[in-house]
Amino acid sequence: MENKFKQGRDALQMSIYKVIDPVVWLMRKVGMTPNMVTTVGLIGNLAAAAMILYAALSPLVNPYSWIGWGGLVIILSSLFDMLDGRLARTANMVSKFGAFYDSVLDRYQELTTLSALAVFFMYSGNALGTVATFLSLIGSIMVSYVRARAEGLGCECKVGLMQRPERVVLTALGCMLFGLLHGSMGSDSVWFLLVPQLLIAVLSNATAVVRIIHVYKQLRYRMLYKFRYSVYITLIVAVYIAVSIVL
Repeated sequence: MENKFKQGRDALQMSIYKVIDPVVWLMRKVGMTPNMVTTVGLIGNLAAAAMILYAALSPLVNPYSWIGWGGLVIILSSLFDMLDGRLARTANMVSKFGAFYDSVLDRYQELTTLSALAVFFMYSGNALGTVATFLSLIGSIMVSYVRARAEGLGCECKVGLMQRPERVVLTALGCMLFGLLHGSMGSDSVWFLLVPQLLIAVLSNATAVVRIIHVYKQLRYRMLYKFRYSVYITLIVAVYIAVSIVL
């Protein structure tokens, strides 16, 4: 199931690349660097978080359309996360610092928008939404952290269903649907905001656990391989010594 999901995601990614390649070409012409593009994505997500916070703290009677606009800004800003990598590869500007910078800003982008949502749920008196969003924050951090630690140990760790693109899309769609339908559905529309966070809370933490197990299996295999190798070497040395003594 996961392989089919990954194939579908990769196919969608290639389709998006065909759409954004003209934009990447234009960025190369005007002299933009991947780090500039990454920074623009961060600014966009900070703006989206500000919109959500405004909806939470505004004295207006119905400020919830701001959350819908925030969701739209999140989606648009997430495109920059694809543009920076595509620009780096096509313009031969790939660098270790660029990869590091992109990863760090990705965390800031996601954590600021989720924190803003947690504040909105808190000020709305929605305890379930507040807890779910905090669990989404924990899961999002742990998915990234487990991968970083695994790669530091030399292990491949890209498994799991709820990775960053899925989390961003769910959060943004939930915000847009909530902002669009709140006027006609009233308080019931909060489920469009709540359900995505419940899904992220469960599946992101499950993804972190799956990655931990995945890394454990890789490291256990290495340990077994090293143990078998040492046993073989010991046997060879023992046979050599025994033959030497006999002869």
